[in-house]
Amino acid sequence: MTKRIIKSDNYPRPIAPYSQAVVAGEFVFVSGTGPQDPRSGRVVEGGIREQVNQALNNIKNLLEEVGSSMDDVVKVTVFLTDIGNYGAMNEVYRSYFAENAPARTCVQVARLPGDILVEIEAIARLRQDSGRQGKP
Repeated sequence: MTKRIIKSDNYPRPIAPYSQAVVAGEFVFVSGTGPQDPRSGRVVEGGIREQVNQALNNIKNLLEEVGSSMDDVVKVTVFLTDIGNYGAMNEVYRSYFAENAPARTCVQVARLPGDILVEIEAIARLRQDSGRQGKP
């Protein structure tokens, strides 16, 4: 099985030696993203709701670019710097995964790069009918 490295202008640029996403077989593995606007590189203004929304939008945009979607997500990991934000995070999260939510892990961490409040990573299936099949 080969792997394809995905580079997208619709996803925040890596700040360390990692890929934005990797396609392997019929899955796309999306690296953790925070609330950075991919165009400006800046963290969105606001609190946890705005940050979760931006992080999930980043994932959504990348998935659509490679021939997948939020409906194809099978596993999500959410990292929060304050588990007290769990309820607010879920309010936004629910709007992206209203039905048939993927498996998920949510943990509190001591700190995230750039002192952001949330980082989210995802694993999704590639659509079989997609002509792009994981092309960057």
